[in-house]
Amino acid sequence: MEEQGQIETDFSPSPPNLLLKGREKGSNLPEYTRDYFTIEKSQLVVPLILFFLTCLTTLLTGSYQEGGDPFSHPSELVRGIPFAFTLMLILFVHEMGHYITSQVYGVKTSLPYFIPGPWPPYGLIGTFGAFIKIRSPILQKKALLDIGAAGPFAGFGVAIVAICVGLYSSKIVRVDEGSSLLQLGDPLIFSLLTHLMAKAPAEGFDLALNSIAFAGWIGLFVTSLNLLPIGQLDGGHIAYALLGKKQRFLSIAMVIVLIILGRMGWEGWYIWAAMAAILGVRHPPTFDEETPLDFKHRLLGIASVILFIITFMPVPIRIGH
Repeated sequence: MEEQGQIETDFSPSPPNLLLKGREKGSNLPEYTRDYFTIEKSQLVVPLILFFLTCLTTLLTGSYQEGGDPFSHPSELVRGIPFAFTLMLILFVHEMGHYITSQVYGVKTSLPYFIPGPWPPYGLIGTFGAFIKIRSPILQKKALLDIGAAGPFAGFGVAIVAICVGLYSSKIVRVDEGSSLLQLGDPLIFSLLTHLMAKAPAEGFDLALNSIAFAGWIGLFVTSLNLLPIGQLDGGHIAYALLGKKQRFLSIAMVIVLIILGRMGWEGWYIWAAMAAILGVRHPPTFDEETPLDFKHRLLGIASVILFIITFMPVPIRIGH
């Protein structure tokens, strides 16, 4: 579970080193130029502590997934490296997509905050994801769209590579009758890659993903969650850039859809619907609400919708027999 790109609506004066360029044609507001903000040592402490804690919890998770017992045998912690490295890389690249794009637009952000989570048997992946905080105003919708879309596309690229590598070395295993299995949903892109790279299992058998492929699958899940067009998720940023104030109606509709999906399939959608209701479905406005998106950015918006469709899973996880 992951939160991305929270916007703080604190429109305080910009830092003195923030440069402004000439007004763009058709815009009545200036746009920030590229400006890289100096990171103070005090701003590194919490992100670094959380990063290393999340590395540890994902290492523990990966070790347990490989049959290790790292608390009884600490040397078995190394068995979690493939999972932990792959998942942390996906999350890191996702967040750096936001961070670097924000710097290009002169938007001040925090460093990524990684959130450690429980490991097996109390948790499944060892982390609740990561997020950054946007700490200065976003002036135009095209900047909002670029910043919102950069993370999902960056993380998606790494996830695809991980899935391809992982599928190549995953094995077909016999499924014993009556045994309980954790069954993962198949988004469209994952089904396509599985069809291209893995042999179709015979009746009574199934494809057992190794740690790298599983981390890649999580990357797809994280991408789809963040592209939900709700509030200040990445999808909320993109939807507001495309639809303006009408985004709130799409956001409300999406919450209703999540409740229906929770009733029909995966109960975890109830949690996401509740979080949306608590945190809010509205998105704060940009300074410039008048300048329309150009053709290139409208295409990026359409590509973001397609990315959501091919990564979304109505039932991500279920226990099968």
